Amino acid sequence: MESCCERTTMRTEEEKRALRSRLNRLIGQLNGVKRMIEEDRYCGDVLVQLAAADRAVKGLSAAILERHMHSCLVEDIQNGNMSAVDEIVGLFKRFN
Repeated sequence: MESCCERTTMRTEEEKRALRSRLNRLIGQLNGVKRMIEEDRYCGDVLVQLAAADRAVKGLSAAILERHMHSCLVEDIQNGNMSAVDEIVGLFKRFN
């Protein structure tokens, strides 16, 4: 039986660069929120920054999910692995 950690997804260097860039911006946003809390900034301002970070996480998740559907999911179905459909349904449920 194959575990979640045995599967890999090959990404181009360009894809990796784009994902790293998005992650670095997100990490910067979260570090900014951390600083805001340490500096006793106004709750409303912190919440605005958290909402922006939340949108960034959702955007990154959507990009990875789209790539997954166009590559991994299609490949699994073409190879007769229909359980991949259940996997994608489960992933959609996690992001709602």
